[in-house]
Amino acid sequence: MRTLLRALGALGGVGLILLGVAVARTLALKTPEAVTAPAMTVEAPSADTLAQHLAQAVRFGTVSWSDTLPPNVPALDSLHQWMVKTFPRVHATLKVEKIEESWLYTWEGSDSRAAPVLLMAHLDVVPVEKGSEGTWKHPPFSGDIAEGYVWGRGTLDDKVNAVAELEAIEGLLAKGLTPKRTVLLAFGHNEEVLGSGARAIAKALEQRGVRLDLVIDEGGALADSVFPGLAKPTAVVGIAEKGYQSIELIVKGAGGHSSQPPDETAAGVLAAAVARVQAAQLPSRFTGPTEAMLDGMAPHMGFGLKLAMHNRWLFGPVLTAQLLKSPASAAMLRTTTAPTMLSGSPKDNVLPLTARAVINFRILPGETRETVKQHVVEAVHDDRVQVAFTGIGSDPSPVSDVTSEEYDALQRTIREITPAAVVVPYLVIGGTDSRHYSALSRNVFRFSPTHVSASDLKRAHGTDERVAVNNLPDLVRFYSRLVQNVAINIK
Repeated sequence: MRTLLRALGALGGVGLILLGVAVARTLALKTPEAVTAPAMTVEAPSADTLAQHLAQAVRFGTVSWSDTLPPNVPALDSLHQWMVKTFPRVHATLKVEKIEESWLYTWEGSDSRAAPVLLMAHLDVVPVEKGSEGTWKHPPFSGDIAEGYVWGRGTLDDKVNAVAELEAIEGLLAKGLTPKRTVLLAFGHNEEVLGSGARAIAKALEQRGVRLDLVIDEGGALADSVFPGLAKPTAVVGIAEKGYQSIELIVKGAGGHSSQPPDETAAGVLAAAVARVQAAQLPSRFTGPTEAMLDGMAPHMGFGLKLAMHNRWLFGPVLTAQLLKSPASAAMLRTTTAPTMLSGSPKDNVLPLTARAVINFRILPGETRETVKQHVVEAVHDDRVQVAFTGIGSDPSPVSDVTSEEYDALQRTIREITPAAVVVPYLVIGGTDSRHYSALSRNVFRFSPTHVSASDLKRAHGTDERVAVNNLPDLVRFYSRLVQNVAINIK
């Protein structure tokens, strides 16, 4: 910011006028009144009971290895049998359908004219890197309860939400409550490998003519001290997610012995092409979801950050430069370029017949898989290099409306459970199963009321994944209250 202020100073009077306008706009920016949502007393099982249930779910090794390998059907079936036993009211009352190896639950509402709501989670988990098991404080599939946490794969991503949603419906059924609006639960079996199960459920609903009023999936959380300058817990609600596509570069060579190499081998041509693509980063820009996040945070920041975030028309270059310094925040501003796989000759003294690289892109809203591919072709700028899509990809999701009644209901529910939370939209930089439901609803939101710190963000898909035991009742209260707000207590 000092750089821009010096530049403004060099412009003399014009710069001072611009700065004065920015300061005046910032001083006029008031911290918004909290949405009317007094804290609610919502019942939930004890933290100890919930911890035991989540620990039991973690012990089923429902690992998704890759999209080319079959799912672990015995583990998935065993987990579902445990769900039937643990949540008897749910399974006695709701219609349960198996679609592929995923599950769709239907709690029929009394008003057939009201569009259903969908609560989502996934039952699979990522593998533990081979050889790293011994670095975990508690074995990754032990479900140990220790030091105030439940430990293991799925405690953050994403069995915690599946268990919490089932606990919430079980509790509502125990009270004798019934919805006016139909409530659906969808539990995908392979979200971690591009989610064919969720895609199949979405297709089945589409074929039945179902339109969804609201979709809730993982993707956002309650961030504690994650954002510099924002001390309050921040409920970040994903209103869109980036697209996904891997692109492969292939170079053919003549082969032969390494003692008589040509001026450029296939591997050398490939390496140069990868370096050019990595150097040609796609342009950074503020998209609607990121702008909405900054607008939501600005009133709660100190004056300096508030000045920059609220006056992006003036301080945009400085703000962009700061955000690009961190990979996490940079990912919100541009399509990311990540070379991930390289292959060539099978032996060190053999020239490769084929050299291959894979580059993974997470695509910013406003761009597409095709525009990214064209960017790669132009960056490579070498007819010897073949450029092609590889694997399954998806364009960025549509952006959900933060002025909708459904977003208001979600925002109100968050504040009923966590009154101090600052609720802001944001762009999910990874991928979720919810992208498969975009054609069925305009209101797809990605949020879980799990408290996460900066260190917790590294645990999902990493070592020592865990969730705090005392956080678990709030997850159940959130889903219970959300269902009441959007499906039970409606006109």
